[in-house]
Amino acid sequence: MTVNLLPLLPLRDIVVFPGMVVPLFVGREKSVAALEAAMAGEKDIFLLAQLDPGCDDPDRDDLYDTGVIASVLQLLKLPDGTVRVLVEGQERARIESLRAEESAEGEMLIAQVEKIEASESEGTEVEAMMRSVVEQFNEYAKLNKKLSQDAGDQFGEIDDAGKLADTVAAQLSAKVSDKQAVLSEADALKRLEMVYSFMEGELGVLQVERKIRGRVKRQMEKTQREYYLNEQLKAIQSELGGGDGEEANELQELQEKIEKTKLSKEAREKAMGELKKLRSMQPMSAEATVIRNYLDVLLGLPWGKKSKLKRDISEAQTILDADHYALDKVKDRIIEYLAVQARTNKLKGPILCLVGPPGVGKTSLGKSIAKATGREFIRQSLGGVRDEAEIRGHRRTYIGSLPGKIITNLKKAGKSNPLFLLDEIDKLGQDFRGDPASALLEVLDPEQNAKFQDHYLELDFDLSDVMFVCTANSLNLPQALLDRMEIIRLEGYTEDEKVEIAERHLIRKQVEVHGLKDEEFTLTEEGLRDLIRYYTREAGVRTLEREIARLARKSLRQILEGKATSVTITPENLADFAGVRKFRHGVGEEENQVGAVTGLAWTEVGGELLTIESVTVPGKGAIKATGKLGEVMNESIQTAFSFVKARSPAYGIKPSVFQKKDIHIHLPEGAVPKDGPSAGIGMVTSIVSTLTGVPVRKDIAMTGEVTLRGRVLPIGGLKEKLLAALRGGITTVLIPEENRKDLAEIPENVKEDLEIIPVSHVDEVLSRALTEALEEIEWTEADELAAAPAHSSSPSATAH
Repeated sequence: MTVNLLPLLPLRDIVVFPGMVVPLFVGREKSVAALEAAMAGEKDIFLLAQLDPGCDDPDRDDLYDTGVIASVLQLLKLPDGTVRVLVEGQERARIESLRAEESAEGEMLIAQVEKIEASESEGTEVEAMMRSVVEQFNEYAKLNKKLSQDAGDQFGEIDDAGKLADTVAAQLSAKVSDKQAVLSEADALKRLEMVYSFMEGELGVLQVERKIRGRVKRQMEKTQREYYLNEQLKAIQSELGGGDGEEANELQELQEKIEKTKLSKEAREKAMGELKKLRSMQPMSAEATVIRNYLDVLLGLPWGKKSKLKRDISEAQTILDADHYALDKVKDRIIEYLAVQARTNKLKGPILCLVGPPGVGKTSLGKSIAKATGREFIRQSLGGVRDEAEIRGHRRTYIGSLPGKIITNLKKAGKSNPLFLLDEIDKLGQDFRGDPASALLEVLDPEQNAKFQDHYLELDFDLSDVMFVCTANSLNLPQALLDRMEIIRLEGYTEDEKVEIAERHLIRKQVEVHGLKDEEFTLTEEGLRDLIRYYTREAGVRTLEREIARLARKSLRQILEGKATSVTITPENLADFAGVRKFRHGVGEEENQVGAVTGLAWTEVGGELLTIESVTVPGKGAIKATGKLGEVMNESIQTAFSFVKARSPAYGIKPSVFQKKDIHIHLPEGAVPKDGPSAGIGMVTSIVSTLTGVPVRKDIAMTGEVTLRGRVLPIGGLKEKLLAALRGGITTVLIPEENRKDLAEIPENVKEDLEIIPVSHVDEVLSRALTEALEEIEWTEADELAAAPAHSSSPSATAH
């Protein structure tokens, strides 16, 4: 064995094999000195790998035992002080000893090495192993991207087993320790087996990497393809629609809004489905517009948003009293509702229906209820609504379809528990497009409206937290709808109540509206009472407010013209501002007259006085009625006439008079329709007065239905009728006995100013209404033939 002393070049992370040409970059001073010493001598150097690549100054223990003797082919010093060197491995050698040595080039390491003789390996097994290694390397080269595809072609020409093993090992991407093991092995066959084993393991890793790489590549290709196509779609949509990414932003906003909104499970699924359809559509298509509008409506609804309700009963009472004078019954009902709500914290919204004549404050009372309960206020006028879709919405199949008024107003309110005022519910129409009153049946049913379905939404929406309040002038509604509502009647105001309302609210409001100051305009209480008596005849206060507005206008004109600095209106100068008197206040009739009876009528605008006149004319006992009377009133006249004929002897009327005379009954203001049975006792009184010639008392009024047996049946609208009698100056009113119970709801001042007499039979009516007792009348033939025409100048009231 040959022993040599050679400069040592430690290698950090590479193993050089015999026959391998490798470029190296050298920076350590000892290594550079070793290279320079080699260049100065025979250009041989010993290359040995370090155990720890991080060691900068290795000694014997830091180095492997086996290395390679190499020739330095080229050496190039770089500007930064490092050296680039090209070396070629020659033969294996084993280090024997190591020492440091000073030279002209500097300190370096000198190794004493012993060459390892290469063993000859031949035979069939070696031949087979060599072929296997070459084939395996070809497979390895195909999978390893660092090697060229033809890297293994040249290996087929190598016939030396050791050289083949070293060449293949040099090409492998193996660890330094593995390569060092190959280098240390002297037997060529064993080296081939080691190299084959390394390639086998590396191939498995490379195949897995290849699969992963292929999968990642496919995934990347799909993602890139989708991105590319989406970008193309955006560019096309941008060209078509003129927008720049606006569509994508809008869809993203809709997505975020759906996620933030507290939708029900059904609504969320519907919204996501519609959004998915919208994504796949052209933004300018008609269907996309329909879906976009639908989502706007759906997401604009107050899902889960509620107003914080007030539960302070005394505060609510204060608010109601401040906004409205009187109306105690409806206020009590609201306070009761609030009391239950405060205790249970949950109450299905009651359906209140405020019924009364115009101008009594039904709509403004709705606002006050909302204010007292802390709810948002929504008002929907139903006057003239004839289309069922106004309530339930249109289906989305129609162009320009919209949700119904219920859903639209809830969206506008922004809360799911507002006060919803359905104004003028009795003015609903009906035509070929459906019956909106029937569509309201579900809305106004607390047991059903928790799952109200609008045709446009096609989703259940909970209306059970909504407080519905309806207003109407009459109860001319379908019975099924009436059954769902709690009726609260608002009768007209008395004169005293009107004075109080005007002083509290109306005068101050008109002073502010007309820009007057408090000291510039004064309306005395006496002047106000005259204004109510002679210029208004109504149940509410709308006309009164208009008349006060007229006074304020005229007063303002005088002030601006410099004719006065302030105006005080009294009964003496009221006519100068309000004009001539429009109505007569006081006694209904100037004097007692035969055949002229003052009846009482109920109308949608309050109570009215109704004059009934009758005369006898030559004829054959027929009865004629005029005044645009309805069917029920005509039947009432027939009933009254038959009763009088049947009881005529008891009233001192000769039966023969019916063979010679006709009776004509007329209700003045003939152009105004009149109907109803409650004028029955008035008809009887008028007929008896005409036939007997006994005048009827001028200061008495009456109301009541009559039967063929003379019984007096109950009537409706008692308070309005009594107020009308009070306004007309009547002092005594006859009412049916069965209406006595209704007197409990009549204001005390009305009962004090009127003598109210309940009657149960017509005989009681006649004994009080006629000026003379019938038993004292003595009849002659001349009396029978006498016609007693009655004239009336009293303003008549009409029942529509």
